[in-house]
Amino acid sequence: MSNIAIRVENLSKVYKLGPRRHQHDTLRDHLMHGVKSLFSGNGRPSAVSGQRSVGGGLQSAVDGPSDTICALDDVSFEIGHGEAVGFIGNNGAGKSTLLKILSRITEPTRGRAELYGRVGSLLEGGRGFNPELSGRENIYLNGAILGMKKAEIERKFDEIVAFSEIEQFIDTPAKRYSSGMYVGLAFAVAAHMETEILLADEVLAVGDTRFQQKCLGKMEDLGRQGRTVIFVSHNLSAVTRLCNRAILLDQGRVLEDGPSQKLVANYMSVAVSTTAAREWSDPITAPGGKVARLRALLVREEDGQIAEAVDIRRPLMIEME
Repeated sequence: MSNIAIRVENLSKVYKLGPRRHQHDTLRDHLMHGVKSLFSGNGRPSAVSGQRSVGGGLQSAVDGPSDTICALDDVSFEIGHGEAVGFIGNNGAGKSTLLKILSRITEPTRGRAELYGRVGSLLEGGRGFNPELSGRENIYLNGAILGMKKAEIERKFDEIVAFSEIEQFIDTPAKRYSSGMYVGLAFAVAAHMETEILLADEVLAVGDTRFQQKCLGKMEDLGRQGRTVIFVSHNLSAVTRLCNRAILLDQGRVLEDGPSQKLVANYMSVAVSTTAAREWSDPITAPGGKVARLRALLVREEDGQIAEAVDIRRPLMIEME
């Protein structure tokens, strides 16, 4: 049996810029559009890309015009069972788009993605929860979507509620939850359901520090249990704590793939967008006011050297003139 949990081959995703040409929000809109189409044109369908299932992925041939943006561009990688892999990169690098494709929320434009095992996902603060349903109903709904039997869900129910810390509100509609409560329950459901693969996108972005640490500890436990964890986050210290391996995305492409400690250090050194020494020679344009203005601002290491990259584990000095 193959040890591969996720295989991605030449994956690309192209989005069209601008408003959608046809947006029908009501049944009446759909019916009117259908009637109009009977009496317009020559009856031939418009040119759209064909789609077909390919080994667990979806593939379509699209030649992107100039008014498109390539969110993913020929991405390929393999992840083994039991690996915890962090995906990092700047905003717009393609991280969330990749997880949406792996979660089957959206389809790739080209390429294929194969996942071997039951998948649980926590994307964008609990996507998939119905705000009109109670917390209890959402737990059963998400379990059913994963293909779990009622007995399986009931066996995990108390553990999920206890972890989420919302026992008092479990029968309250989710639309009345705070963002922290919403994400807390969504994480508890995704982490406690019997899945082989967990896809998590910025799960530590909401909630207090104590609960964030609790979630991070739970994901570490899942990794030790042999689950495959895909973790997307801007919290680089969490990535290095949770994942032995990381993949750096930049403008939709895989820029680097390797040990998380080394890759995060490389990313931090490149990602520094401002220098550690800034000077303003013209007092008129320098930051400040009538009382005082800055002439220089420097960040230094312990030995006094200019710190182009900051190691948060070591002391640093900020010097202002």
